[in-house]
Amino acid sequence: MKRLLWLSTLAFSVALAACNSGGGSSITVPPPTGGFTLGSLNGTYAFSMSGMDPSTGAYFVRTGSFVADGAGNISSGLEDAVDLGSAVNEVTLSGKYTVLANGRGTIVLTDSSGDTLDWTMDLQSSSQGLLVETDGNFASSGSFNLQNVNDFLLTSIAGNYVFDFSGINLGPSGAAVTNISIIGDIAANGGSITGGVIDTNDFNNGPSGATILTPGSYQLDPTYGTTYGRGTATFAGRTFAFYIVDATHLKFIEEDATGTEGASGDALVQTGAIPATTAAFTGNFVYLVGGASTLGADASVARFTVSGPGTIGSISYDENNAGTPAHISQGSNISNATCAIDAANAGSGRGTFTFTDSTGGTFSYVFYLYSPNSGVIQDVSTNIVADGTLLGQSGSPFTLAGLAGNYVYNWNGVNNSSLNEEDFIGQFTLASGSSNNISGVLDGTVVGASAGNLYPNIGTQGTLTINSTDSTTNNTLTIVAGSPLSATYNSVAYVVDASTVLVLDTDKSSVLAGVVTRQSQ
Repeated sequence: MKRLLWLSTLAFSVALAACNSGGGSSITVPPPTGGFTLGSLNGTYAFSMSGMDPSTGAYFVRTGSFVADGAGNISSGLEDAVDLGSAVNEVTLSGKYTVLANGRGTIVLTDSSGDTLDWTMDLQSSSQGLLVETDGNFASSGSFNLQNVNDFLLTSIAGNYVFDFSGINLGPSGAAVTNISIIGDIAANGGSITGGVIDTNDFNNGPSGATILTPGSYQLDPTYGTTYGRGTATFAGRTFAFYIVDATHLKFIEEDATGTEGASGDALVQTGAIPATTAAFTGNFVYLVGGASTLGADASVARFTVSGPGTIGSISYDENNAGTPAHISQGSNISNATCAIDAANAGSGRGTFTFTDSTGGTFSYVFYLYSPNSGVIQDVSTNIVADGTLLGQSGSPFTLAGLAGNYVYNWNGVNNSSLNEEDFIGQFTLASGSSNNISGVLDGTVVGASAGNLYPNIGTQGTLTINSTDSTTNNTLTIVAGSPLSATYNSVAYVVDASTVLVLDTDKSSVLAGVVTRQSQ
């Protein structure tokens, strides 16, 4: 079960997916409209993708950088790729790209070993976008961000960085293959990691609780550091490569010599007045986490209000655990709903919250804030390993008129019956006015017996229904995909703000979660 990669990259700048039967047999792809051009992709971009190797079933992750010239050419690039259980590959890249008016396009790359990579992309803006691999070699998806080449300096990496890394742990001989989640805060001073706090969770060991980091180090790659922002780091007993997006944002990929653990993710520098006391942590929050339970794939999305020091008020919670959807809302069934900022590690942004439902049990979380009201989150409930993003909610009341516009999304995950991975990205338009109709296009790959089955340029239609202007009751998003995918995706939708919606699948055949974000040109 792979993690929700783009959940963390959204928090810093997406998800589980599956294919459900019963979609539209013939849905026309709408003509691309908008203001995107070849010139919209222009500069040096850091990317990260994760997924599965269909030939082996192994976890796969790649992180790197490419240079687009604004005229359809990828002049150069570099990537680190880990096919878990085998060697780390580092290759250079070059190729070409296309861009349609709606931001949808393709990137075709040739690496220094002679292999060809085919990606489809959806631009959210000229500064960032989504990727899905469409060559059938790997089922993977992710995102990319425009880099600031002026920050390709060791001294640029200074401050406290909150991170979310997750992936797969093969464990020692005889141990179970398991999801792993690592979130925390590190203090960097231009070459050394002087300290920090982390929380680790996997099924072999359980939640670690707050663990103080011993000092570590990081350095720029002497060959590629000034060109692509690549560096290496060692901390928490792990070895990483990283790519600098800018001084505030780094993309990491774990590259341990043993090849038994594969994790990747992003780190963001802390900014603003990070709450140091429980009384300072207030507001409305929405979170989305994905990973696994002992039953299979698991994801959950929720909204809660911190109404007073350590007091959680209204709660709306949805979960899909291995195809069993459940909904919980504030009422007589919920008790012991509390939160706290970790006073013993004040300044780290670490906090916890928990609530108990009389039928669902106790739900427990750890979070680290990178801003006064947003951060990364880890589910430490019994029999769960999952992580994702915690975002401060703003801008309610939400209406269809206020949400109208163009959006992109990334879903990736597992089908409950086959346990195969599926990766999709898409673009759609929510009609203006009071209409709740959407139409668009998606591209994806689905793992088959030994290869990826491709679904390019699939027409989509559906609806976004707003039943609650602040997401305290269920809003819904339905996307129907045409032939040959022929799938219907039914989700609850939690609106974070006028540009961001978190969604969770409510179908029994799959686990689906994702992030939908507004396009800007």
